[in-house]
Amino acid sequence: MYLVKNNKSRFYQVVYFVNGKRTTVSTKTANKQKAETFLKNFTNRPTEPLQKQPQIISLSKFRDEYIAFLCASKSKHYVRSVKLSFDMLIKFSGDIPLNWLDLRTLDKFINTTFSRAQKAASLYYRTLKAAFSKAVVWEYLPENPLKKIKTPKVTKQLPVFITLTELQLIIGNTQEQYLKDLFLTAFYTGMRVGELVNMKWSWIDLSQNIITVKCSETFTTKSKKERIIPICVTLRNSLLNHYPKIINISNDDYVFTHTPCINLNEDYVSKKFKKVVRVVGLNDRIHFHTLRHSFASMLVQRGVSLYVVKELLGHENLITTQIYSHLQKQNLMDAVILL
Repeated sequence: MYLVKNNKSRFYQVVYFVNGKRTTVSTKTANKQKAETFLKNFTNRPTEPLQKQPQIISLSKFRDEYIAFLCASKSKHYVRSVKLSFDMLIKFSGDIPLNWLDLRTLDKFINTTFSRAQKAASLYYRTLKAAFSKAVVWEYLPENPLKKIKTPKVTKQLPVFITLTELQLIIGNTQEQYLKDLFLTAFYTGMRVGELVNMKWSWIDLSQNIITVKCSETFTTKSKKERIIPICVTLRNSLLNHYPKIINISNDDYVFTHTPCINLNEDYVSKKFKKVVRVVGLNDRIHFHTLRHSFASMLVQRGVSLYVVKELLGHENLITTQIYSHLQKQNLMDAVILL
């Protein structure tokens, strides 16, 4: 740090460097003695900490690092959705440095996607927003750009559910016995496909008629919590019919499998179910998750409290369970009668 005087100004200038860049500030005096006093005071002034510059990383490299981080705590389905979101963003913007993303590019990406697929736009927005928040923590970004863009509003439809007759039609047109049993179990327990393909005989207690959805080193429920689901008579009979005559000491065999000690693939089960739905000519909106909706719908229509349904489904928040509140027809009728 030193004083200079040049032809551009009659005042002395203080020269100093910030991150290697030459910077000057005027002393606002042509008197050398006063300029030296200014320099002395300027040198001793408290300095503001320099803002740390974000690290440079490409979108693809950040995607890979973020996905590796997620694999330890998130489901395979969620990890796939994150990868898809990044792949579509990279296809749209190119594999640019992460901190080159601006509001205009992101806004255009979300809106362009929304114009052709509302649910996809909503998915990309949610997953990328969470990823960019982590990028801020990891000091790749100074702030999350998606926080300045509004969430795309998706048209919400009431959940589709099937009747027992439709379930029997689906099961009757399914060839594999283990899939028939799996579909029936999904209908009478509301378990997610990931829970069903990972369910082991050790989860089932036929003496107490309960299934305990368990977490282990190889499988974790979506809520990271275990829960208990009672077994109804129909389901109990189904489980007894294919209860293994010989099981290992730890009861660690998978309940639904076509190859011993190997669990089914979630996508395989979902696609098999969808294929049968189309073969029998049912509503194309029906998919495997519809079995979970059907379980909840049956309970609500029979007067079961939403709080109880919430626990059986393993929802974190009652708000999620309230999508079935429209099925409480008697409550709705009682309300209208008051008019």
